[in-house]
Amino acid sequence: MSLTAQLYWAEHAWLNGTVEPGVVIATADTGHITSVRPGVDGPPIGAVDLRGLTIPGLANAHSHAFHRALRGAAQIGGGTFWTWRNGMYDLAARLTPENYFALATAVYAEMALAGITCVGEFHYVHHAPDGTPYRDPNAMGEALVAAAAEAGIRITLLDTCYLAAGFGERATPQQRRFSDGTVERWAERAGALRPTAHARFGAAIHSVRAVPAEALTTVAGWAIERRAPLHVHLSEQPAENEDCLRAHGRTPTRLLADHGVLGPGTTAVHATHLTDEDIDLLGRSDTRVCVCPTTERDLADGIGPTTRLRTAGSPLCLGSDSHAVIDLIEEARALELDERLRSRARGHFTAGQLLRSAAEHGHAALGWPEAGRIEPGWLADLTTVALDTVRTAGPPPRLALEATIFAATNADVRHVVVAGRHIVRHGEHQLVHDTPHRLTQAIAVLRDNH
Repeated sequence: MSLTAQLYWAEHAWLNGTVEPGVVIATADTGHITSVRPGVDGPPIGAVDLRGLTIPGLANAHSHAFHRALRGAAQIGGGTFWTWRNGMYDLAARLTPENYFALATAVYAEMALAGITCVGEFHYVHHAPDGTPYRDPNAMGEALVAAAAEAGIRITLLDTCYLAAGFGERATPQQRRFSDGTVERWAERAGALRPTAHARFGAAIHSVRAVPAEALTTVAGWAIERRAPLHVHLSEQPAENEDCLRAHGRTPTRLLADHGVLGPGTTAVHATHLTDEDIDLLGRSDTRVCVCPTTERDLADGIGPTTRLRTAGSPLCLGSDSHAVIDLIEEARALELDERLRSRARGHFTAGQLLRSAAEHGHAALGWPEAGRIEPGWLADLTTVALDTVRTAGPPPRLALEATIFAATNADVRHVVVAGRHIVRHGEHQLVHDTPHRLTQAIAVLRDNH
């Protein structure tokens, strides 16, 4: 990532709680913000003009990049999460390092166009379809890291341990490419990954169904030893809870707690179907929770207890998961709107709280704690949303954040800066040209590879 010092002038900027006019943001060749100066009437000579509301870059804390190829097809007919999963397995079988790089590059470019500057890739398609490791055992993961670089965004590759089909069940033929066979082999392979300027690495437990209880401590220890983030799918479906109770006599959350998985370095993804004790365990341990409202709606998963989790002590972040939609602004407002549907009351989250979930909390969950604010010393990752579109026009500037969070969409993103580098300019990606065509091509290759 080639960086130079740059000066930006934001027409309006959200500075950790308030919308300020005329903000000059200086960046260094390290990719950090060096100064922030509000109250400047116009762009200084040499400054890049960012018209609209500039907010911290958004963090997509939960992604499965290849799921993007299911958009449209997955919306046909009925069924449940479990029937949807069959189509996902079929798609996963067609991936190669080459076609996954092409698809992920286009998907990450789509994310950049939506204002996302960092993605957490929950990665479990490790090997060839028959389970044989590639010559480079991390070829698939490295393809994702390279794709993020091509698209100009940061990535945390959450290398996922996936060993079983269910409690006491061996991986099925469809799942062989996900599995390293043993947790020790997973740890050895994942340990060979090395960070770069734009990429960091963490661990993931696919679920308590897919990782035997005796292996949970090993994965947690791997992450703790490296001070790396640890993510886990948790209680997305009632069936997971029921199966865990039959196998272990306790909920998935309690099982994770008993094996040392919970804590401030851990993020539970979904956490939709929880008991009162589960919520207390997550909150008291400062475990983060990543909710993915558009996917949870699309797959009919349910609405998680987000306000109770926040009250209990769990910071909330957001992900687009299956990419039914890639729009972190939509994910943010869904925290509030879904809670309104459940409670039939309004005002659970302010616009500022929702933005922190989409930016600062998401970056912290992905191991980038120095990102998510527009302040000196923080990473120079910025997203500018237009305030003159049919969705955002009208409110006074002091309500620009409310207009953005509750009315804007990904289509209103005009500029994106990552590490001081201007990668989206006036709604056009500067590195991945004609992103829709790139998506069409990459998805067609997978479809024709059937």
